[in-house]
Amino acid sequence: MNSRQDTAPSMSLWRDRRFVRFWAGQSVSQFGDRISELALPLIAVAALHASAGQVAWLTALAWAPNLLAIVLGAWVDHRIHKRRLMVLADLMRACVLLTLPAAYLAGTVTLLQLYAVALLTGAAAVLFNTAYPPFFAHLVSRSSYVDANSKLGASRSASYVVGPAVGGALVQVLTAPVAVIADALSFLASAALLGPIQVDEPAVATYEAAGPSLVQRAREGLVFVVRHRVLRASLGCATTLNFFTFVSSTGLTVLFADRVLGLSAGTIGLAFGIGSTGALVGAVIAPKISRWIGVGRSIAAGAVLFPAPIAIVAAASGPTWARAGVLGVAEFLAGIGVMLFDVNLNSLQAAVIPDGMRSRVAGAYSTVNYGIRPVGAIVGGMLATLIGLRLTLITAAVGGVLSLLWLLPSPIPRIRSLAPGEPLAADVGTGQTADRYLNDT
Repeated sequence: MNSRQDTAPSMSLWRDRRFVRFWAGQSVSQFGDRISELALPLIAVAALHASAGQVAWLTALAWAPNLLAIVLGAWVDHRIHKRRLMVLADLMRACVLLTLPAAYLAGTVTLLQLYAVALLTGAAAVLFNTAYPPFFAHLVSRSSYVDANSKLGASRSASYVVGPAVGGALVQVLTAPVAVIADALSFLASAALLGPIQVDEPAVATYEAAGPSLVQRAREGLVFVVRHRVLRASLGCATTLNFFTFVSSTGLTVLFADRVLGLSAGTIGLAFGIGSTGALVGAVIAPKISRWIGVGRSIAAGAVLFPAPIAIVAAASGPTWARAGVLGVAEFLAGIGVMLFDVNLNSLQAAVIPDGMRSRVAGAYSTVNYGIRPVGAIVGGMLATLIGLRLTLITAAVGGVLSLLWLLPSPIPRIRSLAPGEPLAADVGTGQTADRYLNDT
């Protein structure tokens, strides 16, 4: 099905009330997330005296639902009104989070409850993320995908710059369990802003017609990605990037900065803060870069610029100010790189995936792309033990840059624009049925 928005005249998205409502809801929600990311571990450590292993389980449970995203995406694809599922996911997260301050005030909060909150909010996030692609694809015109993702990415990056400081202040004043209320309220605000937005979704018959089983539909989503030249290359590239950047995870980078570079905790924190501003800059300039060198080349540039600065950190030496400066510059460049990659790749995926397959593809992507992250972290820990921190960081940088090899033989570097009628974008746009793609790509 072709959306009427594919041919809509270009206008500023700030004049599009539907997009502004959605952007505002997502921005509020992102700032709320930064509070919970700080508060939940603090509840485990300070209030429940959890061990390092128990805190690790908290993180693992938050990510675990992504392993079932491929099945959930297949289910979401056969549901109408994706917006309602997104609102439901927001309300679920708000209700689950509110159980923490309630239990804390009653003096009954437990580690088991904290685990349940992490698991259920993670599952609701997967529901939201699998319903998101078809909603977004019909919210704005295809020619505005990059601009829209840039604005959404900018607010997300800004939340990483400001959010931790605000979250820390709230935790300091209110205690961690009570501060979680702010995140719950942010989800309620997101649901309220998202609820009234109307988009032209595919016909009900597309989703309600008799078809294969849930497992079969999930398999079709994965097969579709593997057979599609653009999606196969982008998933291979993104998964390789995720693996190697998690090999040099934040924990190992902090350990290297502390033990090898000899930097103080305050200096390390400042460097990572600078890195967050790099992501904000990257989100803002991504549309301009894509217009200058093309969407595909912007993705390729991001695939290199994101992991390469890890090698700069590994090579840092000299006086303290120089070592700190290298860490800050590396984090800044990596932040620009990840936004160049994400903004343009997310926009390209929205353009090439046909209606009826969007959630299945998102689910398959999440299962593979996010599933590789803990593997990378484990391998990184093993490598650091065997060959040392410096060589591990260099290995991660080289491996991450090699993700470019997935893109070079694919059509991606030749895609300049996502506007209707452009070469390649028109060939792999949303105007074909899923069955044809499964057979022809």
